Amino acid sequence: MWLWWVGNAALLLVVTPVVLLLANRVIRPAVEVRRYADDILEHGVLLTEQLEPVPALVDTREFVGAAKSLSVAYVGAVGPLL
Repeated sequence: MWLWWVGNAALLLVVTPVVLLLANRVIRPAVEVRRYADDILEHGVLLTEQLEPVPALVDTREFVGAAKSLSVAYVGAVGPLL
């Protein structure tokens, strides 16, 4: 019977603190990773808000091409008048 008490004491005084120590070494980095992930999510959403005008660049490129061709035609027509 006394071996049962020694086993319980060893479990309580040795194994439990080791398990808690190892769990703490795993949980602390996991919490830190979660904080980093939340930070990335927050700033990623803010970044996507800043990228909303990017598709309008395609229209801008088309307008610049049209303006370029029209300006060349204008200069070609005004050139002989000067």
